[in-house]
Amino acid sequence: MIKFKIGEREIGGLNNLFFIAGPCVIESESHTLMIAERLVEIFSDLNQFFIFKASFDKANRSSISSYRGPGLKEGLKILKRIKEDFDLPILTDFHLPSQIDEVSDVADIVQVPAFLSRQTDMLVAAGKSGKIVNVKKGQFLSPWDVKNVIEKIKSTGNEKIMITERGFSFGYNNLVVDFRSFPVIRKFEVPVIFDVTHSLQLPGGLGNRSGGFREFIEPLAKAGVACGVDGIFFEVHENPTCALCDGPNALELGKVKSLVEKLISINRVSNLE
Repeated sequence: MIKFKIGEREIGGLNNLFFIAGPCVIESESHTLMIAERLVEIFSDLNQFFIFKASFDKANRSSISSYRGPGLKEGLKILKRIKEDFDLPILTDFHLPSQIDEVSDVADIVQVPAFLSRQTDMLVAAGKSGKIVNVKKGQFLSPWDVKNVIEKIKSTGNEKIMITERGFSFGYNNLVVDFRSFPVIRKFEVPVIFDVTHSLQLPGGLGNRSGGFREFIEPLAKAGVACGVDGIFFEVHENPTCALCDGPNALELGKVKSLVEKLISINRVSNLE
């Protein structure tokens, strides 16, 4: 297993379970700062490491009228403030190779979105940034297909790679998680993350927007930790019903602490020698 550090925290290894959390999209500066502050309080109380995630642009929306975010310049400005104010590592995605320089100036982890996970130019740009690269496994990719994704990034000399499972397309407007994917991907010697909330999305399921099954976040997260993942990824909102993006599959902010406590306990038991 290739391991690397974010600050003093080592990433990689089942005994080092970590979390990625934040709003799906930057709704406003004040809202994003509020979410970050609340998450810092929660994870500090639990003495648990986490990475803050938010998107400055959601380029893959169901409808032309869907909210996308503040855009590159304003979004990165907000993420930089969160990084500095709360001393948090930042993860955000990019959508064009031309964006990588500006994104990598702020982000500790650059993320390649699922629908772009086979795009060679995106993967090479991410690798050349020298930053940790998180690739969301495409909804159309088998677990063993990520070997080619990993090799494209490694061609740049960058081996700081993470792969995130976020469900596989199953019929129309539905996703399923094949829990065999976690051990399969780990055989490629990279940390594996489970994006629980996006795995419960119903893409385009409400016609002009996506639906979701947030009521299944806890059982899937528990199963993922028990199956052996390095990290858990969930998108949170204080009122998911009112979220501007992916509210139906977002974790309610008030439920984060309880769930993380349970996942830490499961991870501790599942990794007993």
